[in-house]
Amino acid sequence: MNIFRSEKNPIIMPEDVTPSMSGFKVVGVFNCGVARFKGETLLLLRIAEIPINNNPQKELAPMLDEKTCKIVLKEFNRTDYSIDFSDPRVIRTSAMFYLTSISHFRIARSKNGIDFEVENKPAMFPENKYERFGIEDPRITCIDGKYFISYSAVSDITGISVCTASTTDFVKFTRHGVIFMPDNKDVSIFPEMIDGRYYALSRPASGEFGIRDMWISESADLIYWGNHTRLMGTREGKWDDQRIGCGAAPFKIGEGWMEIYHGVSNDNKYCLGAVLLDADNPHKIIARSEKPIIEPEMDYELNGFFGSVIFTCGVLYEEGMVKIYYGAADICIAYAEISLADIIQQMKF
Repeated sequence: MNIFRSEKNPIIMPEDVTPSMSGFKVVGVFNCGVARFKGETLLLLRIAEIPINNNPQKELAPMLDEKTCKIVLKEFNRTDYSIDFSDPRVIRTSAMFYLTSISHFRIARSKNGIDFEVENKPAMFPENKYERFGIEDPRITCIDGKYFISYSAVSDITGISVCTASTTDFVKFTRHGVIFMPDNKDVSIFPEMIDGRYYALSRPASGEFGIRDMWISESADLIYWGNHTRLMGTREGKWDDQRIGCGAAPFKIGEGWMEIYHGVSNDNKYCLGAVLLDADNPHKIIARSEKPIIEPEMDYELNGFFGSVIFTCGVLYEEGMVKIYYGAADICIAYAEISLADIIQQMKF
């Protein structure tokens, strides 16, 4: 498959982003939503920050204090062998887990889709009990001139739920609350009604059975969702045999609705593939990628905060090209283009 990666990759790095708080540093800018807005390419970036820690014996977990609306730190002793520090993203105790970073959303703008200027202040910051551990992985869907943002809200109180916000100007954001209960994430909303209903893809997680499959749901108002139906699961022996989840908002082509999704293999490699859904009945799968359309190969994709990861929340489809803005190794933003024809050619119908 012919894949064009920008020669300027990574196009946004942590050092390109000003920390939102004193005493913190940016360690990741990744998993962004994308939109065309007033002649510009606009990215809504996930910015991960960690507290500056000069004590190698301590691990710090940042979280929102709801009473003060400020970020506070919880300390852990690294010599406590009952605590699991093996994953740099997570601190696991016998009772629960904590995140080593806290994420917010930041806007970046570009005239050419490659060279971006990142705003100095957050566009959205954690602000309630559902978001105590941060807000993650924004996906943007434009419906009738309004931009809807679905995102993961992470909390020790409520788990991982999915919320939405909306904006018309990317300056003011209106939160609409939780739309999918814990534990759920990776929600992508279709950009138009189908037979009088809105549709969304999601990825609920079963703690008891460890299942990570994609589901499809319906709504009359983008707030209350129902008719939840399992859409597709993992495939043994293939590139997506461990878990899957949706990527950006689906886009419409002549053959139906195209969704670029991520799949994880048993060796924890994150790749992207595609699934084609029926235009009038998106519960019906027409075709699915036999092989990844893009997988970690470059150094910035293989090595980072969490290596061997390509993960997208933002895709544009223009003039036959699928333009993918993706998080690489949970540390930076990269850009790639693939022709729609190439994607369809390798799908199994």
